[in-house]
Amino acid sequence: MGVLFIPMFIAGLVMVAKAPDLLRKRLNMRENESEQRAVVALSGLMFVVAFVLAGLNFRFGWCVLPWGASIAGVAVFLISYVLYAEVLRENAYLSRTVEVQEGQRVVDTGLYGIVRHPMYAVTTLLFLAMPVVLGSLPSLVVMCAYIPIIVKRIRNEESVLEQGLSGYREYEGRVRYRLVPFIW
Repeated sequence: MGVLFIPMFIAGLVMVAKAPDLLRKRLNMRENESEQRAVVALSGLMFVVAFVLAGLNFRFGWCVLPWGASIAGVAVFLISYVLYAEVLRENAYLSRTVEVQEGQRVVDTGLYGIVRHPMYAVTTLLFLAMPVVLGSLPSLVVMCAYIPIIVKRIRNEESVLEQGLSGYREYEGRVRYRLVPFIW
C-alpha cells in the first residue's frame, strides 16, 4: 500500500509548495458536464470494487499473481508516477473537471506533442499497475473497466475543448493520437 500512496503524498506536498493553484484545480471534483459526472461515478465504483476484491483475493488466495509480477507492477507504477509528475509540470491548466479555463491555451510540448491526453495515458498505466502491485488478477480484470470509462471521458472532453479552446482543432490535426501513439 505504501508503493501506491507514498508517491501520491509526495506529489501533494510538492504541489502545495510549488503549484498550489494547480493542486486546487486537481482537488476540485465538481463536474459541470452530466456525462462526466457519470464517468466519475463509474470510476469511483470501479476503484472500490477493485480494492475490496484485491483484499478478498489476498485473504482467500483465489488468484494471486506471482511475486515477480508484483515487482514488475511496482516498476511500471513508479515510472508512471514520474510521467504523471511530468504531465503536471507541463500543463498548469490540468483540472480534474472538464472545463476551459480563462486564459487557457493549448499545451503541445513534451508528452502533449506525442498524445493529446498524456494524463489519461499515464493514469491508465497507473490504474492497471495497482492491482498487479497488489498481486490480484481479479482486481486487474475490474480495473480494465477504466479503458472504456476513460474513452468516454476523452470523447466528451474533446468536444468541450473543440468548442471552447482556441487552437484545439489545429492541435488535433498536429497530434493525431489521443492516448496511445500509433493506435488511438
